[in-house]
Amino acid sequence: MAENRHQALGLSDEKVLEMYETMLMARRIDERMWLLNRSGKIPFVISCQGQEAAQVGAAFALDREKDYVLPYYRDLGVVLTFGMTPTEVMLSGFAKAEDPNSGGRQMPGHFGQKKNRIVTGSSPVTTQVPHAVGIALAGKMENKDLVTFVTFGEGSSNQGDFHEGANFAGVHKLPVIFMCENNKYAISVPIEKQLACEKVSDRAIGYGMPGVTVDGNDPLEVYKAVKEAADRGRRGEGPTLIETVSYRLTAHSSDDDDRAYRSKEEVDAAKEKDSIFTFAAYLKEVGVMNEELEKEINNRVMKIVNEATDYAENAPYADPETALKFVYAQNK
Repeated sequence: MAENRHQALGLSDEKVLEMYETMLMARRIDERMWLLNRSGKIPFVISCQGQEAAQVGAAFALDREKDYVLPYYRDLGVVLTFGMTPTEVMLSGFAKAEDPNSGGRQMPGHFGQKKNRIVTGSSPVTTQVPHAVGIALAGKMENKDLVTFVTFGEGSSNQGDFHEGANFAGVHKLPVIFMCENNKYAISVPIEKQLACEKVSDRAIGYGMPGVTVDGNDPLEVYKAVKEAADRGRRGEGPTLIETVSYRLTAHSSDDDDRAYRSKEEVDAAKEKDSIFTFAAYLKEVGVMNEELEKEINNRVMKIVNEATDYAENAPYADPETALKFVYAQNK
């Protein structure tokens, strides 16, 4: 039998099965949204496919009762782990009134849900980074035991928001986990045209924090890195920069044609490392899952996805009269 890596990390068999099911849920929701988009039912998709292991592995290492997450637009695995439901995600895709993120006003990927401490993102990339630093500063000033977790793509690591946020967090030793999900492309720009340094994590030294690069297709490796970063933050030792290296298996979004800038052979080669399959293989090797249980989990996930799709498709749109709600102050 293969080495049992999850127990060495303090993860039970039940917990890793929950991680796998959450990864699979993110994948199946994403796949369904592409079908809905191509059939003209929802306007836009921006995918998590290829990055589920990093997202779920990281989110499982956090405290869902205390910590704040500031996800970027691909982070379906993070928000599902923190309590957003598949139905709520679908309501966002269909832009329905019940969408908890924005009441149908924002395109999918603008995650925000106060009750689950998922902090709303904005359309310009990387603006979530200084927000995460601000929340960490507020928590430190109020002596709260919290860590903020913020994600972004490797293209965003070139933005001023990242550098200003990282510098401020480093100077003030704030409990922030900066996690760069390096999927090799900033829309059509490959990694070698984005960075002069070898790794995104090489930038950490400039801001006085540890930087680590891990395999983003391995949820256990990501869990370990984020858990250590969270523990550091709680001890008052400051921020950490984590780079998870994976690959974006889809086009940048449903409006992008990735055949213009990368080959089918490159994408097919990346699919061989797809975490949905490699993590399932690990769980089978250590005797936690067999093919029967794998099928049972997939059937359960698909039932939820189908029900979420049906509910969201039939849910009402927002009334036109509410178009200016939350834009201007409301008279009491």
